[in-house]
Amino acid sequence: MSILKFLTVIITTLPFAASISTAQNNSPPAIQTVLEKARYNRGQLETVLAHVARDEQKLQAAYYLLGNMEGHSYIISSLYDSTKVKIPFEVLDYPDFSALLAGYRELDTKYGAIDFSKECEYFDTDTITADFLIKQIDLAFQAWQEKPWAKYLPFQDFCDYVLPYRGSNEPLQDWREYFLDRYKDLEKQMKDPTNPLEAACIINNEIMSWFHFDPRFYFHPTDQGLSDFLRNKLGRCEDMTNLTIYAMRANGLAVTSDFTPYWAKSGNNHAWNALLTPEGKVIPFMGAEANPGRYRLSGDVAKVYRKMFRQNPDNLAFHIRGGYKMPPYINDKSIIDVTKDYTEVCNLTIELAAPPDSADKVYLCVFNSGEWKAIDWSELQGHSAAFEDMGTNIAYLAAFYEGGKIIPSGDPFILNKDGSKRYLTADTASVIDLRLSSTTKRVQVVSTDGAVVTNLKPGKEYELFYWKEGWISLRKRLAGNESLLFEKVPSGALYWLVEDGSDKEDERIFTVENGGIVWW
Repeated sequence: MSILKFLTVIITTLPFAASISTAQNNSPPAIQTVLEKARYNRGQLETVLAHVARDEQKLQAAYYLLGNMEGHSYIISSLYDSTKVKIPFEVLDYPDFSALLAGYRELDTKYGAIDFSKECEYFDTDTITADFLIKQIDLAFQAWQEKPWAKYLPFQDFCDYVLPYRGSNEPLQDWREYFLDRYKDLEKQMKDPTNPLEAACIINNEIMSWFHFDPRFYFHPTDQGLSDFLRNKLGRCEDMTNLTIYAMRANGLAVTSDFTPYWAKSGNNHAWNALLTPEGKVIPFMGAEANPGRYRLSGDVAKVYRKMFRQNPDNLAFHIRGGYKMPPYINDKSIIDVTKDYTEVCNLTIELAAPPDSADKVYLCVFNSGEWKAIDWSELQGHSAAFEDMGTNIAYLAAFYEGGKIIPSGDPFILNKDGSKRYLTADTASVIDLRLSSTTKRVQVVSTDGAVVTNLKPGKEYELFYWKEGWISLRKRLAGNESLLFEKVPSGALYWLVEDGSDKEDERIFTVENGGIVWW
């Protein structure tokens, strides 16, 4: 290279290099930390900062993304046997959910103790490119500034609910440009182009025309990306909420995903979407299934959390000792508690008789799919712990968490709507007789002769449990055509009737109040 060409290269690259250096040196400490951890990808992040350095709002937006980027990633999960050998398994190889379950059981019989686990993880700080991130920022601002329903959205809400480039742990793909183009004529279809609710409904109606829920994707733990959505046109709740987030955020709508880790009075869990208006109103809906204003949660919630991109320093993950296992769902660094947006809540304090010496956290659990499962946490203060914004009219159990297991503490209790607690303490000195015709809440049917029609399966054996420092089996009974009689049952307890061989998904806990059954 000639001296003249060499000097030309230096001169033309100096302004860009200077802007990188300025953006880097003036950035907040949190950004400096992320740049240091990015290692080989540091140059890509610095290029983003240099690109937005002269636009204060875009610079703040870049700070938001970079400062909260740590921990966000694309995770690929696969099926493995107990020896960690990968087992080929594709959900769409099976024609329907029943066939998939049968196939899964065959694999379980063949390989033994199969389960899904993480195969690999690609962290955004290590893999994201400057071109991708710059485009995401530019298109997010374009939608915010140009769409008439987005103009009045506050900057913080824009950062939280429009700017983020991912929904969960899916592969990074350019969905903004795709959906901005797909709905480019949206305003022409609207009666009121300033109404975000109307815009959200039109987009969701279009998504509903081609994308649908499919339970087979419960067995596809790797989150799908845009190309997967367009190819498969099927998915689970997580996929439905992510697809909806893509389509709506690309068009300047403040949409997020809220979830309950576990239903409070039934099995399983759920995630759905929520639209936030410029006035701060939260309107829940189910992307690809039900529109805002026409959607109601199907179960009772003790806790609802919102998936965020920004980290929340109040979360459990920031208050845990290194190497300490945390319960699932509440261990995320980027969730916030939004329970009060969905149900009546109250604060409560519980007393614990004899906490383990090693315990410094207390968990509140709900009964879900046959187990007590942690739904919130608190610091242990002496022998007590305080919890905020808990759903009411729900059965809870306080517990500790050690070695990946729930360690119950004390008796379960009902949190009443007025904030009072009613503990369910088994009284073995005072017994009652129980007639049971179901394992869960159902409409009670009475025959023409006045007898209660049983929902139990004739020929099946049922076992009655009551709680006293754990589930204690009272006895078993074989079901016939009438309700089952259990005699000399300890009074005042929490009870659980279980069908022999059941997966315990549907059997619900209950109390006996004024001679009747109350399901929880």
